[in-house]
Amino acid sequence: MKQFLITAAGVFAGLMIFVIGVPFVLIAMAANAAGPGPLPARAVIELDLRDPLTDQSPQSPFAGIGRRSQSVMSIVEGLRRAETEDHVKGLLVRLPEDGLEPGMADELRQAIRHFRASGKPVIAFSQGLYPAGAVISTYEVGAASGDFWMQPGASFQVTGLSNEDLFFKRLFDKYAVHADYEQRYEYKNAVNGYLYSDYTPAHREAELSWLGSVYATSLSAAAADRKLDPAALRRSIEAGPYLAEDAQRLGLIDHLGQEREAEQNLLKRAGSGAEMVDFDDFARGRHGHSRGAGGSIAVIEAEGPIVTGRDGTTNPLSRGSTIYSDDVADAFYQAAKAKDVKAIVFRLNSPGGSDTASEQILDGVRAAKAAGKPVVVSMGTYGASGGYWVASEASAIVAQPSTLTGSIGVFGGKFAVGDALGRFGVDVRQLGVGGPFTGAFGMGQEFTPQQRQAISTWMDRIYDNFVARVAKGRKLTPDRVRQIAKGHVWTGAQAKDLGLVDELGGFYDAVAKAQSLAGLSGEPRIKRMTPQASPFEAFEKLFGVSAASARTMAAAAWVFGDPRSQAILDNMADARLRERGAGMVLAPDRLR
Repeated sequence: MKQFLITAAGVFAGLMIFVIGVPFVLIAMAANAAGPGPLPARAVIELDLRDPLTDQSPQSPFAGIGRRSQSVMSIVEGLRRAETEDHVKGLLVRLPEDGLEPGMADELRQAIRHFRASGKPVIAFSQGLYPAGAVISTYEVGAASGDFWMQPGASFQVTGLSNEDLFFKRLFDKYAVHADYEQRYEYKNAVNGYLYSDYTPAHREAELSWLGSVYATSLSAAAADRKLDPAALRRSIEAGPYLAEDAQRLGLIDHLGQEREAEQNLLKRAGSGAEMVDFDDFARGRHGHSRGAGGSIAVIEAEGPIVTGRDGTTNPLSRGSTIYSDDVADAFYQAAKAKDVKAIVFRLNSPGGSDTASEQILDGVRAAKAAGKPVVVSMGTYGASGGYWVASEASAIVAQPSTLTGSIGVFGGKFAVGDALGRFGVDVRQLGVGGPFTGAFGMGQEFTPQQRQAISTWMDRIYDNFVARVAKGRKLTPDRVRQIAKGHVWTGAQAKDLGLVDELGGFYDAVAKAQSLAGLSGEPRIKRMTPQASPFEAFEKLFGVSAASARTMAAAAWVFGDPRSQAILDNMADARLRERGAGMVLAPDRLR
């Protein structure tokens, strides 16, 4: 009887999904797929940067359900198309009140400047700038417009750039939690918050270094766009905060007005009958960027931490991104075999992850190069640690001045919580068979001296492998790489001076570099080869049914009763356990 009731409940739940959930998903998918209406004869595009912003568009077909988000890549490509669209007469950029990621800001600044060069007016509008995150980067984007408006009485609190870190050492000591980690080397500070109660000298040096570089880049860019002396701009910025009226008087912005007044200004300049058009509607209605004669340039995108495997368990409704090594490596192998593909641009935004997963993706890069197809990496905000590992042997690396890259190093370890749990009457005991390293990553005790020596040797080997790949790819001696490695995070501007990056620029600079290396003339075709789940595969991940069953929908009734849902959870748990023993080539992910 009990089993019958459980089965009946499962069938009922499945039927509810079939009757209610499936139509909802299909309607949402149809809404996402439906194109907007025709563009007005005279249109002013409104780009709202207050919406959540990622480097790349989510790969799940369900990503559009819920609150809207957009990507830097879609904005950059959309604005490039808008330049040549006769119906588009101007651009209104709504700025966020807090900080933009510096690498994103660099890319957006370039795109806005390129749009302005077409002769079409741009207004950036702000309702206030507050010191949350890299607000200096938001100001950089606003300055690129050439016509910076603020709402009267709004706050202009752009005074510098800071970063805050949490240190748990005293808390851990109080509750007998032992953070047992090995680092290679002193600048690899991703776990310093667990090991210390304050910045180490190396940690302080590295963090002030990239903070200073990002700040200088943003100030220099804003000064150039506003035709101000950089030193004078810096003095004005650092003497703040101000109200909008003061900012205008000091030449930090151009106009005071409400958002509707900024709109009316652009519509008037656009001509009689002009209308405002949401950027997303424009971008979804225009997909002509792949035209061009001759060979194709493949674009492979990857964003997030790097892990092994395929994208098989991620919640397709989640906005988070992860780089799965099987998927990205396969994309490179396919691009290597595609006859029409002559070069590859690898758009990368990652603070790193698993060393073995990074090596698998790097093998895909090697395969493409071995097939005679140059690979150019275009870095977003991050191309650090494992993100630099996968880029190290590319034909060329293009980074933004504010990209955080390098972080050539590794860490690994565990939390030992046996003593902490013992205070609450919980005893951790361990049994095992095999060698002395068996059970090393158990949570009860710290590493034994023998286990610690094995961990240390393991870290050294991973670090040496990392150094070797950078030395080979960047044509540097291993000794030189070791001098600039040690886990040190560099900005793109610093990395170029050190030989870790070839050029400073954005996505289209990387496309131009790939075109040059491949010897392609004219306008190349852009061929996207980013791994992407189909709607049915996403449905499978969301509900735990097979893609074939999703297509027919006939199996929706047994969704909740499917025993594989528990298997998926078990696999996820197993993955977390495996990661405890993994070497992580991961940089701190600290902006925005």
